[in-house]
Amino acid sequence: MTAPSSTTPPGTAGPAAPTPAEAGSARAETAALQDALAAEHVAVWGYGTVGAALAGEDRTPVAVAVEAHRDLRDQLAALVADRGAEPVPTLAAYQLPFPVLSAVDAARLAAQLEDGTTAAWVWVLDQAADRAVRELAVGAASAAEVRAVPWRSRAGSTPATTATPGL
Repeated sequence: MTAPSSTTPPGTAGPAAPTPAEAGSARAETAALQDALAAEHVAVWGYGTVGAALAGEDRTPVAVAVEAHRDLRDQLAALVADRGAEPVPTLAAYQLPFPVLSAVDAARLAAQLEDGTTAAWVWVLDQAADRAVRELAVGAASAAEVRAVPWRSRAGSTPATTATPGL
C-alpha cells in the first residue's frame, strides 16, 4: 500500500483553496489598504506644513493629528505586510494643493488632508471583506471627519460638517 500523497490525514479535508472570487476580493481589499496607506503618508507629511504655518498652542491639534495618522500608517503597513504585499513607501515630498501662507491656509490644508484620508478609508470600507478591516475603516474615517470639522471652521468653510464624509 502506498502512502497518501499529501500530509492531510486520510478522511479529513485540508484547507480549501480560495475561490477566484475570494482571491479577487482579497486583492481588492489589499489594494484599498495600500491606497489608505498612501493617504496616511500624505497626511503625516502635510501636517508638517500645517504646523509650520501655525503659532504656539495652535499646533496642539497638529500634534494630535500627526500621532493619529502615524499610528494608522504603522498599523496599515503591518497589515499590508502580513498579507504578503510590500507596503507602499512614503515619498520624500508631496505636492501641496495650494500655497500655505497663513493660518487660514494651514486650516484649509489640514481639512483637505483629513478629507483625503476619509475618502481613502471609505474606499477601504467599500472593498473590505474582512470584518476587522471594515471596523478599522469605519473608525479611521470617523476620526478623520471629527478632526476635519474644527479645521474647516478655522478655515471659514461652511458647512463645517459633511453629511457623507469621504463620498
